[in-house]
Parts: sequence; C-alpha cells; structure tokens
Amino acid sequence: MYIKKYNFSLWCDFVERGFLKEEFLELTREGKINGATSNPAIFKSAILTSPLYKEDIKSLKGSDPKKIYEQIACKDIQIAADILKPLYDKNDDGYISIEIDPTLCDNAKESIEEGKRLFKSIGKDNVMIKVPATQAGYEIAEELIAEGINVNVTLIFSPMQTKLTLETIEKAHKRVKDNNFPDVVISVFVSRFDRKLDDILSQKNIKTGLTGIYNASKIYNLIRSKNIPNVRTLFASTGVKGGDLPQDYYIKELLYENSINTAPLKTIKEFMKNREVYVKKPLSDDIIDEYFKVLQYQNIDIKKVYDELMDEGLKAFKIAFSEILDELR
Repeated sequence: MYIKKYNFSLWCDFVERGFLKEEFLELTREGKINGATSNPAIFKSAILTSPLYKEDIKSLKGSDPKKIYEQIACKDIQIAADILKPLYDKNDDGYISIEIDPTLCDNAKESIEEGKRLFKSIGKDNVMIKVPATQAGYEIAEELIAEGINVNVTLIFSPMQTKLTLETIEKAHKRVKDNNFPDVVISVFVSRFDRKLDDILSQKNIKTGLTGIYNASKIYNLIRSKNIPNVRTLFASTGVKGGDLPQDYYIKELLYENSINTAPLKTIKEFMKNREVYVKKPLSDDIIDEYFKVLQYQNIDIKKVYDELMDEGLKAFKIAFSEILDELR
C-alpha cells in the first residue's frame, strides 16, 4: 500500500537517530509515509535510551542543558528534513515538526523568539514549528505564520480552540507578503477522549471508541468549511493503548480527504497490512451533534473534558521536557 495513491497523508509520530537513518528512510522511499512529527516525550525516549546520543551529550558536557537538548534535537530534525526533502520538492508533504519549549506555553514573547531561532538554526524549508493552542499560543502562531514560518498548531481538543486557531491564521495571512502563505496543520488529538471516557460510557451502555472520532470529525468539518489556503487537519494521538480496538482503528476511521494522520510506528505497520484503503466520507455535523447530545443527557460535561485533556497534554510535555533537562545536567 502506497499512501501517495490516496488523497490523504500518513506521517510517523516518532524520531530517533538510528530509526531515521534506516527504517524511516526506507519507509519514505517506498512512499509509505510522507512526513513526521516529534514532541518532548518522543525526544525524551530517544535521547535518554538510545546509545547513539552519548557522544553528542559527552561533547557538550558542561553546557546549559537546554542548549544540549536543542543541539541534539535540531540535528535529528535536520536529518529527518533532508530525508523528506525529495517529497517536499514534489509537493508531497515532506514535513518534520519540532516543538517550542512547552514550559514557555504562556509566554508569547519568548516563544516567538524561540520559534524563529529554531527555524533559522535548523535551516530547512520543510520544518514546522509546533505551537500549543493556548491563549498565548494563538499570538505565537500568528507571528510565526506572518513571518512565513510553517506552523503545527498542536494540542487541539475542542471546536472552540479550532475556531480561534482559524481566526489566528486568517489574521496572519493578512500580514504575509505577496500571499506567499506558509503551510499550517491543525493537530487534533483523538484517542485521549476514548481513554478518558470509555469506562464511563461502557457503564452507561453507550458504545465506546467513538468520542474521539466524532470530535475529530466535527473539527475536520469546521476546518474544511473555512477553506483557508495551505491549512489542513492533522489527526494526532491516533495510537491505540489497551482495550479491544484494532491497532490501526483511528487511522482507518479518519481517512478523510486532504487530511493527515500522524501515528506511532507500531500503528503504521499494522495499517500497512491492508492491501487497499479508501478515503471515507466525513461524518455529518447532524450525526455528530446527536452523539454529543447523548453524552450531555448522560451528564458528561464535554467542555470539562476538553479542559482536562488540554491540561493533561501540556503537563505531560512539560514533565517530559524537564526530565530531559534534568538528565542532561
């Protein structure tokens, strides 16, 4: 199965130096994936467990821990960007993302400076700077987009976050020179809804494994309806952890036109076992709204769920980032 035959994209949610130079390179050359993403948790796992980073860490010993982290992470991003460049050159995605320091998520000024610095120091056109969809994040994203920097707006859980992100992009586009708009993806988190709610729904005899799909579909419809140039939906957090769902469930259920799915390597490999896949027609807003009415009737406060998931996501990335720096001291 080759994803370029179909009108959707599949990106790998994993970065590690040995993987990049071997299996990742092979997957891109075979047309099975056409992009990648990273986050602090991914880099924590790679940097602190792989022996391939020991020499870099040793050579930078005594430097500021964040400087060590950035040099190592940026080197991996450069490797990934070079591997993906042939895809980028033929307009077949070819992007790799790196996230701004998550502890700066409420500091617009420092985050903007860091985003610009990272993009410049990496020096690759096919890099996206990841910005969380916090209140400060909208300001950060606007400034970076207006500067012509590709942006991945991440930790999107709610339609309201999406609306604010779309407004941000429209404001940034008014400032972009010559309508030369950079690419922007809006990363909608999926599986975390079901991990949080499925036990509760099961006790109420409501079918499980649907909340993440329905919420992501609602957001996809919203993004598509705005039809903003160079803006696409990216379905994130699509790995299955526990439960009875097939490993590639969230990829199969969200094969929507002009969308991106970024998944763990294990999930991608399971999906590749399919000989044929087909782009699906998105769920209608009417069907989605009826589903959320059922949740409301069952006293499930979806607004509270949105807020909790956002807080949990930010906290997890901050903890991972702090643990990396602690180990590099």
